[in-house]
Amino acid sequence: MRLSLFLYIVTLFLLAGCELPAINSPYPEQASDESILYTSFSLRPKHLDPARSYSSNEVSFTGHIYEPPLQYHYLKRPYQLIPLTAESLPAIRYFNEDDIEVDVNEAVENIAYSIYEITIKPNIYYQPHPAFVKTNEQQFLYHQLTDEQLSGISTLFDFERNDTRELIAEDYVYQIKRLAHPKVHSPIVGLMGEYIVGLAEYAKQLRQYQQQKKLINLRTISFDGVKVIDRYRYQIKVVGKYPQLQYWLAMPFFAPMPWEADSFYDQQGLIDKNISLDWYPVGTGPYYLSENDPNRRMVLTKNPNYHADYYPTEGEEDDKKQGLLKDAGKRLPFIDKIVFSLEKETIPYWNKFMQGYYDISGISSDSFEQAIQMSNAGAFALSEQMEQQGIILKTAVETSIFYTGFNMRDPIVGGYGERAKKLRQAIAIAIDQEEYISIFTNGRGIAAQGPIPPGIFGYKEGEQGYNPYLYTWQQGKAKRKTIVYARSLLAEAGYPEGRAQKTGEPLLLYFDVTGSGPDSKARFDWLRKQFQKLSIQLVIRETDYNRFQDKMQTGQAQIFQWGWNADYPDPENFLFLLYGPNSKVISGGQNTSNYQNDQFDHLFEQMKVMPDNDQRQKVIEKMLAIVREDAPWVWGYHPKQFSLYHGWNNNVKPNLMANNTTKYRRVDVEQRSKLQQTWNRPILWPIILFIFISVLLVLPAWISYQNKKQQKIN
Repeated sequence: MRLSLFLYIVTLFLLAGCELPAINSPYPEQASDESILYTSFSLRPKHLDPARSYSSNEVSFTGHIYEPPLQYHYLKRPYQLIPLTAESLPAIRYFNEDDIEVDVNEAVENIAYSIYEITIKPNIYYQPHPAFVKTNEQQFLYHQLTDEQLSGISTLFDFERNDTRELIAEDYVYQIKRLAHPKVHSPIVGLMGEYIVGLAEYAKQLRQYQQQKKLINLRTISFDGVKVIDRYRYQIKVVGKYPQLQYWLAMPFFAPMPWEADSFYDQQGLIDKNISLDWYPVGTGPYYLSENDPNRRMVLTKNPNYHADYYPTEGEEDDKKQGLLKDAGKRLPFIDKIVFSLEKETIPYWNKFMQGYYDISGISSDSFEQAIQMSNAGAFALSEQMEQQGIILKTAVETSIFYTGFNMRDPIVGGYGERAKKLRQAIAIAIDQEEYISIFTNGRGIAAQGPIPPGIFGYKEGEQGYNPYLYTWQQGKAKRKTIVYARSLLAEAGYPEGRAQKTGEPLLLYFDVTGSGPDSKARFDWLRKQFQKLSIQLVIRETDYNRFQDKMQTGQAQIFQWGWNADYPDPENFLFLLYGPNSKVISGGQNTSNYQNDQFDHLFEQMKVMPDNDQRQKVIEKMLAIVREDAPWVWGYHPKQFSLYHGWNNNVKPNLMANNTTKYRRVDVEQRSKLQQTWNRPILWPIILFIFISVLLVLPAWISYQNKKQQKIN
């Protein structure tokens, strides 16, 4: 009987094991009915305070927690601003020096300032938070915490009570004031100080208060650049005409901040426990941070107080065909929780993605061949394995540029004469960007024809947009000019066969870098070969990051590599990289080449205040013609983003400007669960075989023992 019972239990265990969910799932809550999106992070976010945060790894969190007044349309391209918490796009009025309102078409020099008026929607509420809790006497319960109260507090989630309140215009004004607070150290206060009236002086005033150890109460200290009109309206006063401010109003920097939260977190007892805005944000967005363990995982949970927000009802022409409008008009968000797990290495992440434990993945160089196959025509497609698993590939050219720059102040590669231009043009032809993209990025990029990437107004495709100084237009495509032509330019520049015409000495150029390691060595070796085509000797000068930055700041670097990612989708955000007053040496700006062309600068000042129309396009084309001839950059390339999505992901469309797109996504939890079980079914036959052999080995001894026992009884 005992043996029969034993075998029966073993059999039940084995049969049950065949129906169990995958036993190697890293998520204990995966069997729940919640709609959960699984993703990862590799670097701990340093700042979650919207006035301080400026890193891409941080915006994954801040973009879903905080809500500026504007956002980008999820589906439409080119990128289009639409209201988020605002009732509509800002109403903009223009005034001259006499405070008389003038027309939008008034000459820029006659516009002294602009006023942006924003009206926010009523009935928007913050996430539950202890900063809002009041006693029956309407006093804040947690704003003056005693040592006894603090003794039981380790994290924000230890507070017993939470509350909320309505979003009001004052919260937006308060946040703009916070940009100037000396304790905040906002990375954009300098830039915004150039545009928001009085912000720079306000920041100086607050620094003086801090030095004098005066109390800084942002609610009572005002300045002219920002003003509350009433409960739901506020205005921003801008120097002259600055249409790009609207793009900033879609960034977390301009999200609201309730003064109650600032006051709550200003308590020394909480600061000592690392309970701060940088650790526990407060917002009105679709999600709030419900778990913060940067050494393991971070979790965003659906905000129970989230206001009425709906999936778009229109998009581009193909969006309906691709099923991107099936949820048109439905209430957002669809996903209940976003789980970010710490993954420092790409291979473990990739393996978990292939098992179905991550919903989305990029493609590293190590996994590129496993994921992607290329046709003879050079087109990318998913590999057979990816297609069998129902994985979807989405690609998009990023609004970024990586370029090689010349220091225009350098006596050899700099300058604006014909010789200097031809030297730079020759080098730009010799550095084969198409080859670089093929070798080092697996073909994920397109060669740049100028500073403006695709998706940004001013960029032109095809014959209208190629660089005639580096390419010829042949058979419907841009073809890089020959090395023979580049050598002729080099000779005209005074360096025939790579030697100075006057002295006969070889041309020696210096390339300043910070990279090291085997990957960097391969790139540097490739780069030397590009210069060798022209018989130019290239010396790679490796240095640490701080020393490199110092060289750039003082204009000591000769040739260097740099990159830029769009803050907002406007050509001004790329063309300003070549605007003379933004010179790195002169002003510490982002003009790393220290390029200076008066005609370009004049056109830039015109272009930056113009609306997107034919007239602006013509001005941009004039600017591009100037910089293409001057060649302050080897134009480099625009990277192409490759993303893989499992088939259970819905409403997926890459949006490289918006940072709050998860609210539009939908996950088919049932389909994911079934496929995870299929892909991760436990291999039980070794266990079964082991138990069977064990039973066979033990069974004779057990039978013998039972027989002897029976004989004794008899």
